[in-house]
Amino acid sequence: MKPRITANEKENPIIVGLDIGTTKICVTVGRRSGTNKIELLGVGKAESAGVNRGVVANIQKTVGSIREAVATAEGQSNVDIKVVNVGIAGQHIKSIQHRGILTKSDDDEIGRVDVERLISDMYKLVLPPGEEIIHVLPQEFTIDNEPGIKEPIGMAGRRMEANFHIISGRVTDIKNIKKCVDNSDLEVSSLVLEPLASSEAVLDEEEKMAGVVLVDIGGGTTDVAIFHEGIIRHTAVIPLGGNIVTEDIRQGCAVLRNQAEQLKVRYGSALADENKDNEVICVPGIRGRDSKEISVKNLAFIIQARMEEIIEHVYYEIKSSGYEDKLIAGIVITGGGAQLKHLVQLVEYITGIDCRIGYPNEYLAKTDMLNKQSFDEMKSPMYATSIGLLIKGIQTVEEDEATQQEVVYKNPDKLKVKEITQTTNKKESWFTKIISDFIKDDSGIDDDSFIGKK
Repeated sequence: MKPRITANEKENPIIVGLDIGTTKICVTVGRRSGTNKIELLGVGKAESAGVNRGVVANIQKTVGSIREAVATAEGQSNVDIKVVNVGIAGQHIKSIQHRGILTKSDDDEIGRVDVERLISDMYKLVLPPGEEIIHVLPQEFTIDNEPGIKEPIGMAGRRMEANFHIISGRVTDIKNIKKCVDNSDLEVSSLVLEPLASSEAVLDEEEKMAGVVLVDIGGGTTDVAIFHEGIIRHTAVIPLGGNIVTEDIRQGCAVLRNQAEQLKVRYGSALADENKDNEVICVPGIRGRDSKEISVKNLAFIIQARMEEIIEHVYYEIKSSGYEDKLIAGIVITGGGAQLKHLVQLVEYITGIDCRIGYPNEYLAKTDMLNKQSFDEMKSPMYATSIGLLIKGIQTVEEDEATQQEVVYKNPDKLKVKEITQTTNKKESWFTKIISDFIKDDSGIDDDSFIGKK
């Protein structure tokens, strides 16, 4: 039997992603491979019974599903899962644009610590009551009145300004997610907006530079993220997804919910005209009652009506963003809803923009830990968010390590480091813990002894 390893080993750290979706809860365990891709070590899935449209509606049921998925992933990967990167979505997600300014005391080169300080200031923004900042995403920097700078680190300057895309969510919904994770005996490393995670799994830098729209059609929500010149420009969460299509089929065809889901998956189509008039499906009756015949074309009409509504919402977000004419790479659809037949044609017909399906297989490395069936299943658009959470987690660890090395290299005043670590983010991050340990180890003084000293 292989010895168990922990999910926080220092060299080539193992990352865990937790996707709390409306239809499924998925736990993925992985690390960066030698080929710079993601090596999957284990996957755990469970039916999501306590989530409605991306928001936790029943904590006990959600905790049960998380524990089931975690147990499966632990058994498959042989990893003790303690810390997870959690995806968040829901209608409560909002985004705003804001500008920040930082004036340094000297003209030395700008470092990661300076950028972190500017980002931390954005977390102090006053939001409407009941809202909390989830992400602060830098867009473009201006250094000493020189605009259009995307990577300020290493440049000399005294005054640094930046435009930020700030994503916020409802405090109660964020707390409910964290409570579910805490009750599952896990710790939240970071909350990641699901369309951002999905974009890491299915988009490449060339598409983000050219201009692209990511549309993640999940069970309860449809997430939209617009990129241009490598920068995220617009995000939105639409409270419609695959489950409402299933509900339409259930009511329109007068069948059970599980039958409606099977009809959608096996015979569903987003374009009614692509189906034959005489093609019929026979659905078994309930408890000995006569079976029911359903026209495939009528089924497609029901699906098409709802998908047109969802796509119209997406198109409205594209137009309101102001980037409709700058999307050279078009639209990329992912998520479970992307598996619907003829969806690409319908999107292109309504929007007039080129479209393709986004698969997360480009960033997956071959692994001996998963059997072929499980590995092939993870290449489905349904798991784009789960794979993206792993990629975001690895990126965060690497960025934090780079920031820590810079602090250690420059060895700034300890009180200054202390101030940075306290204001970087409201949640205590992996990076904050390391800096705190560095201060203690370097000075031999406990944190509390700083109080009252000048």
